[in-house]
Amino acid sequence: MTHSLHPAAQKGFSSAAELYQQVRPDYPPQIIAWLKDELQLTPQSSVVDLGAGTGKFLTYLEQVTPHSIAIEPIAEMLEQLKIVHPDVQVLHASSDNIPLPSESIDAVLCAQSFHWFATIESLNEIHHILKPEGHLGLIWNQRDEEVSWVKALADLLASYEGDTPRYHSGAWKKVFEHQFLFRLESVKLFSQLQKGTVEDVVSKRLLSTSFIAAMPQAEQLKLQQQFEQIIFEHTGKSPQDQIEFPYVTYAYHFRKIKN
Repeated sequence: MTHSLHPAAQKGFSSAAELYQQVRPDYPPQIIAWLKDELQLTPQSSVVDLGAGTGKFLTYLEQVTPHSIAIEPIAEMLEQLKIVHPDVQVLHASSDNIPLPSESIDAVLCAQSFHWFATIESLNEIHHILKPEGHLGLIWNQRDEEVSWVKALADLLASYEGDTPRYHSGAWKKVFEHQFLFRLESVKLFSQLQKGTVEDVVSKRLLSTSFIAAMPQAEQLKLQQQFEQIIFEHTGKSPQDQIEFPYVTYAYHFRKIKN
């Protein structure tokens, strides 16, 4: 659907779409109040979930408005989305070519996705479909590296990411420099815990990371053993033991600047 899709996203997310849906953390419940208060969404609002993936964020949008459109370029991710959200309108499209009318949408949300398409072409397209003074929300769940074992896992992952676009690199912010399409209104932080077995919320969650999911299975298995060894060394927990994985959720609110 787009020539700009990073190979780690194309290969990793197409092969691990089902795993992504199963093991990725949800979003904190406070995000619903953020959608209503910060982005001023109401039951009448029309919203786009851009880079919707398997639809993890749609669960929260649906609690605010029934008028959601999910846009995703990877077919395998859309198939998972349709299983969980069969009634949501979906578009198999990319961020730089959104087939929606000009000024027809109240808000565009990019949950765990904007770093993949942080280009001026994408911003122009988002600006085009938003109503005057429409809203752009960017949301990311990030592992809380203040916790020692989380930092150890992050350091291991960093050695494999290469040029894969990542939130923590900050490179996505550059597209907002020297542009007159959007202004930053606010940034909010929320904390949450993902609870489950070490195997589910640590090993399988990390295996759903794009550049890890794109690896041969033998390499993934080797990495899984390393993840679980780190957890055992820091906490004494085995793969079937329960653990709480700490996350910080970052929520950025931008407002469209009228031409």
